[in-house]
Amino acid sequence: MKDEPQDQKQEQDPEQNDNETILMALDQISQTIDVMTSVVGRLRHFVQEQEITEDMEVREAMRPGRTLH
Repeated sequence: MKDEPQDQKQEQDPEQNDNETILMALDQISQTIDVMTSVVGRLRHFVQEQEITEDMEVREAMRPGRTLH
C-alpha cells in the first residue's frame, strides 16, 4: 500500500512539471512583451523628437530674409 501513493505521486509529477514549465514560459513571454513595449516606446519617442527637430530646421531654413542656395 505504501507503493500506491508513490505511484500516484509519480503520475502527478509530469503533469505538475508541465504546469510549472507552462507558467515559467508564460512569465518569460510576459517579461519579453514588457521589454519590447519599452523599446517600442523609446523608438517612438526618438522618431517624434527627430521629426520635431527636422521641422524646426526646415522652418529655420525657410525663414524670411534668408537666401536659399
